[in-house]
Amino acid sequence: MRARLIVVSVVAALTACACSSLNAINPFASKGPKMAELKPFQATAEARVAWSESVGKGGSYVFSPAVSGSSVYAAGSDGSVTRVDDGKVVWKISAGMTLSGGVGSDGKFVAVGSPEGDVLVFSAADGALAWKAKATSEVLSPPAVGENLVIVRSSDNCLAAYDIADGKRKWLYQRPSPPLALRMMAPPVISERYAFAGFPGGKLIAISLNNGVSVWEGTVALPKGTTELERVADVTSAPVISGHTICAVAFQGRVACFDLNNGNLLWARDMSSSVGLALDARNLFVTDDKGAVHALDLDSGASVWKQDALLMRRVSAPLPRRGLIAVGDAEGVVHFLNRDNGAFAARLNTGGGSILVSPRELGDGLLVQTSKGGVYAIDAQ
Repeated sequence: MRARLIVVSVVAALTACACSSLNAINPFASKGPKMAELKPFQATAEARVAWSESVGKGGSYVFSPAVSGSSVYAAGSDGSVTRVDDGKVVWKISAGMTLSGGVGSDGKFVAVGSPEGDVLVFSAADGALAWKAKATSEVLSPPAVGENLVIVRSSDNCLAAYDIADGKRKWLYQRPSPPLALRMMAPPVISERYAFAGFPGGKLIAISLNNGVSVWEGTVALPKGTTELERVADVTSAPVISGHTICAVAFQGRVACFDLNNGNLLWARDMSSSVGLALDARNLFVTDDKGAVHALDLDSGASVWKQDALLMRRVSAPLPRRGLIAVGDAEGVVHFLNRDNGAFAARLNTGGGSILVSPRELGDGLLVQTSKGGVYAIDAQ
């Protein structure tokens, strides 16, 4: 029984204390390999902060903002939820409890979650509470909002879909968990008739929005090794979609692209990432677990370029924007890489704490949220 309790406690925490590779992906670890020093370069682009606002610290949780048009919705662990339009606070409310997951929004509703499994949905217009529901366990990722549903991922690998009008649960999907797993902080992705989500064990699942039934299952990675730690091969970041192609990446596994309609594997190559990937019309961009940023050909997976001067800086997933690739790091620095060759183009230091999630699109620019509770709208060109 005692051994079982130890395993459960490891699953509940970020499994980062047993080896340096896992420690490197833990944003709250006190020890780990030394970060690469930032070296000067000749800037070929300009970046500036258009506006910033304090929205509440993340504490021991990771928050990402939601964007709808020019409106930004952000939350902090102290329970604050804020709407900012063009740099001006429209409303700021308290959820009345500690928050651990957020934010999801479709521009009409705003959804967040709590460590106790509470799901709270507010009106985007004025921040009034629309409804409250209960998930099966703590909510660490932003709820996905779309197609008249709020889909919530809880830490026990359950996906629960709630009617956006009244909060009634429509369906529940769950997969068994392996003995060891990384904490899942990525939301499912809603596209057309499906919700797509990655799971421990290297699986990408397409789930019907109508009834919560699995439509297809793709293998991003297969667990390898003799110990449970070596066999951790989890898809911990959100998949990305372009047309009929969907791609995902696994920790200690592969990056792989599938046919969105049937789950057939298009290509795969070995790579380890716990933070995620992004794409544009030509390339797939991946940040690996050492902090290197890769550009891969979207059709074949062939390497286009690799930028490895940010090693061990706990680099976020990338965002392609206006010919640049933006990533954030653990010191609050946003780096802009040339889309065509990966060379450094610009750099901006927010000074606001770690950037733990990918930048978000905001108009022609981008948005980042830091662990100290700042949101920064950035123009770069």
